Amino acid sequence: MTTQIIIGVIVVFAIAIIVFLSYYIRIVPQTQVYVVERLGSYRTSLGAGLHLLVPFIDSVVNKVSLKEDVLDYPPQPVITKDNVTIQVDSVVFFQVTDAKLFTYGASRPILAIQQLTATTLRNIIGEMDLDGTLTSRDSINAKITRILDEASDKWGIKVNRVELKNILPPPAIQDAMEKQMKAERERREAILQAEGRKKSEILIAEGEKQAQILRAEAEKEQAILKAQAEKEKQILEAAGEAEAILSVQQALADSIKMLNEAAPTQEVLTIKSLEAFAKAADGKATKLIIPSQIQGIAGLAAALKDVVKE
Repeated sequence: MTTQIIIGVIVVFAIAIIVFLSYYIRIVPQTQVYVVERLGSYRTSLGAGLHLLVPFIDSVVNKVSLKEDVLDYPPQPVITKDNVTIQVDSVVFFQVTDAKLFTYGASRPILAIQQLTATTLRNIIGEMDLDGTLTSRDSINAKITRILDEASDKWGIKVNRVELKNILPPPAIQDAMEKQMKAERERREAILQAEGRKKSEILIAEGEKQAQILRAEAEKEQAILKAQAEKEKQILEAAGEAEAILSVQQALADSIKMLNEAAPTQEVLTIKSLEAFAKAADGKATKLIIPSQIQGIAGLAAALKDVVKE
């Protein structure tokens, strides 16, 4: 019986030691920070690793994650500058940078960020009309991010970015906007078609103009070539005529030269004269001029008779 009591005491003592060690020997995981108080006041912030606390004096009051976190807020009504109530839901991406400020800066820092986001969103959109709100998401996101980041510094929080997920106007305004967008698309389509027809007509006109210019240039070149060919033909004909005349003159000169070399008698010359006179009187001429030496015809005939005899 005594042995069982001793064993029970040892087991209880071992369990107490294990519980004690598990409470005062802490292993801090990566990306986490433990905030430690000593006798009710802040002592230190424990980073990743193994740490030993003083029994009954030190205590861990908060475990803070350093990972980036997301706050997704439900849609909330916001009134624009032109008195249109829209529903806006936003997403905030933040990260704890100082565990001490996050623990002691605000009692409920997440709720504080949520309320600050809602009020900032109302202030910014309240200064814009509906069209500006729908087309300026990037500007709104940047303004909200800057304001929240400045305000959350004293809470040990870094606001990385804010995104507006949806901006929902009232159904009547959505219907009017859809009709406006449809009319705008139809107008742009009509403009594009008109511009297409205009460009097509311009291209056709320019093509016809270029065709006329090319035809005129072709006709011009053809006329120039024709004139050059005619000119060359005339030159060749003139050269041929000149060569023919030159040949005739050369032949005449050669015949005269041969005649001179042959030393013709008076009777031969007389016969040639009669041949020329006969050709002149072959009946084709309408007028005949008889030389003044007509009285010498008998003498010519006698000379011709003598030549024939010879």
